Parts: sequence; structure tokens; C-alpha cells
Amino acid sequence: MDRVWKEALWRQFGAAIDMLEGAIVQCPDSLWSDRSRRPEYWYVVYHTIFWLDYYLCESPEAYAPPPPFTTSEFDPSGRLPDRVYTQEELRAFLEHGRRRCRETIAALTEERARRPIQFVSVGGTTLEMLFYNLRHVQHHVGQLYLILREVVDATPGWVGAARVPLELAGSPVAKKEAP
Repeated sequence: MDRVWKEALWRQFGAAIDMLEGAIVQCPDSLWSDRSRRPEYWYVVYHTIFWLDYYLCESPEAYAPPPPFTTSEFDPSGRLPDRVYTQEELRAFLEHGRRRCRETIAALTEERARRPIQFVSVGGTTLEMLFYNLRHVQHHVGQLYLILREVVDATPGWVGAARVPLELAGSPVAKKEAP
């Protein structure tokens, strides 16, 4: 796949992930752990990261999130995880997803981009699923930013492009540059 297309896709996908990280970092503890709020802030974050990771997998049938996370998102009754995940746990899960996303895009070939893939409720080509995944992340980032605006009257702000270029993402240099 053409490098320009991969870089453009990463710049926008990475920006959405950076914005999600900002929504985690800026959330006050009182909002994060407020179990009376619907939707629960922490859960919107978890849901977004879970599906980010899932939609990046090569074999949806064999998907398992990293510990301590479970596959409760697949429960048709909408059951929430047994406990509130911490900001630190979800930032680590997000970093896992960011790395997988960057690696997936960097390794994308024309053949792979055209390959069909079917997930629990949606399918398409691998390239289409990357765009679908990006839209899902940004949808929930908008939701989180709205909640932050309502509760603390501030948001982390817009990110126009990934803070770390595709060729540097995941490198020791990139970790120093990342927020």
C-alpha cells in the first residue's frame, strides 16, 4: 500500500487515539469513579479501547484482551465489567491499542487492505474496518469531551494529527515526545 496513504491514515487515527488519551488524563477522579452517572465515564473509555483493540485483531474468533480485561463487551445483555478500571490501567490498554494500530497500518499491503474480515456485528475489507474503527474511536472521544465540558467546563482540545509520525511511533524517541 502506498506510503502516503498509510501515513495519512495513521496521522488521523493516531490523532483520535491522542484525543482519547487526553480525555483520560483530564478526567477528574470524582467523575472517573462516579457510578451514578449514565453513561459511566470510565466505561465509555474502556468500551472505546476494547473495540479499538478488537477491530485491529487478525482473528476475531480468537480475540482476547490483555489482562486484567475480559470479553464482557461481547455480553448481549450489556453487562459492565465487574469493577471500575483505573486511569492507569486504561492508559496502558490504550498504549497497547496505539502500538497495534500503528503496526497494523505500517504493515498494510494492498493485498491485506482488500482482504475481507468479519467481526461480531460488522464486516468489510481490512481497510474499511480501519476507517470504521477510527470513526468509532472519534465518536466516543466526542462523547467524552462533551461530558468533560458539562462537568468541568474544559476539554483537552483538538489534535489535528498524531503527535508521533508513523515511522517513529513506538520507538524510544517517540516515547519521549509523546504526552
